[in-house]
Amino acid sequence: MQDGFDLSVIVFLVLAAFVGWRLYSVLGTRTERDAEPTVTRFRPVAVAKPVEAPSSDDTIIEAEAKPIADPSRWRGIADPDSSLAQALDRVVEAEPSFDGRHFLSGGRAAYEAIVLAFATGDRSTLKDLLSRDVFESFTGAIADRESKGETVETTFVGLDKVEIKDAQIRGKSIQITVKFLSKLITATRDAKGEIIEGATDKVIDVNDVWTFARDIGSRDPAWKLIATEAAQ
Repeated sequence: MQDGFDLSVIVFLVLAAFVGWRLYSVLGTRTERDAEPTVTRFRPVAVAKPVEAPSSDDTIIEAEAKPIADPSRWRGIADPDSSLAQALDRVVEAEPSFDGRHFLSGGRAAYEAIVLAFATGDRSTLKDLLSRDVFESFTGAIADRESKGETVETTFVGLDKVEIKDAQIRGKSIQITVKFLSKLITATRDAKGEIIEGATDKVIDVNDVWTFARDIGSRDPAWKLIATEAAQ
């Protein structure tokens, strides 16, 4: 495990601080505490599956990972000898600076920064954090909301769990899929101020699966969101 600071964490945290604690809407499976679970999709329909980053070689690397010196490298992240642990080993072989715990810490900040930016219509922040396809989906939804005069009131309660679900190398790109379990209070109002979705007095659970990507060896430490889907 790397002992130094991962620059990606700093980038994530700075972006989160810049956006602040403003309101945002969400994607994924939403479950009200006092009702049966219901599935509500976030208006931006982003890429449902990880997409391949531009590369002259789009082959998924499946070579067997070499034995690592520290078998506890992925403790708390992946079970020893699991397929996920082996996949993360391959990521480290390709990008030695990768640190799973630093990545998850940055992922927490990135998750909040992105959804807050969506709520406030902060296209500039979204452009820096999203792939082109996801950015177009999100900004399309923002424009639709603005044209209808709708506003979103959301209080971010917190993240219960953040875990890596998958790791792949596609061509020259590293793709890490993360599951987020968050809690929030959210309501959408129409142009007249009437609530048309959600409630201002109920905490709901939100389950999201997001995939982030970064080019191997890139000097830019930032990861970009390339796919979103609701957790099953």
